[in-house]
Amino acid sequence: MTNLIPLVFSSGWASGVNAYLVVLVLGLADRFGDFTEIPDILARTDVLIGAGLLYVMEFVADKVPYIDSAWDTISTFVRPTVAAAIAVAIGTHQGTSAIETIGLAGLGGGTAFASHSVKAGSRLAVNSSPEPVSNLIASLAEDGLVVCVMVLLIHHPWIALAITLTLLIAGLGLLWWLMGKIRRGWRRWKGRPIT
Repeated sequence: MTNLIPLVFSSGWASGVNAYLVVLVLGLADRFGDFTEIPDILARTDVLIGAGLLYVMEFVADKVPYIDSAWDTISTFVRPTVAAAIAVAIGTHQGTSAIETIGLAGLGGGTAFASHSVKAGSRLAVNSSPEPVSNLIASLAEDGLVVCVMVLLIHHPWIALAITLTLLIAGLGLLWWLMGKIRRGWRRWKGRPIT
């Protein structure tokens, strides 16, 4: 069970950023590398085609200011669900008990929701800049980070866990700081005293 935690946590974190890319990377890794930790269901042709098509849609939508925020709104439900499904598949593939599988699903889905919140919140801040280049750079950086984390996860799961935990804590801290700035700016704009 303890060996599954890095796989579930890190894939959950990455799913919160781009769930379809996570499915695609894990599926392709299992298809061509035959990794025993990755559930075989992710390497099925229909799953790979579906994940690939959805990733292409997200790749395009994620590069356009404000459309990316609309996509993130829809993905608030999708990304944690995909992460929980991946966690269930991992648990089932490794023969965990029903209780352990439910715990893994909660860990994967909860981690995905937290990292999705960081992504969606930071994208709102990026969208406030008047030029579209920052949005493109942020999106490409997120995709690259997801691929790097997933490759690291496959080969060095505990290092991937340490990195994704650090990224999640730093992201949540940054989001908390940004929300405080926005709240103070809003109060100042409305003429209310700042606390």
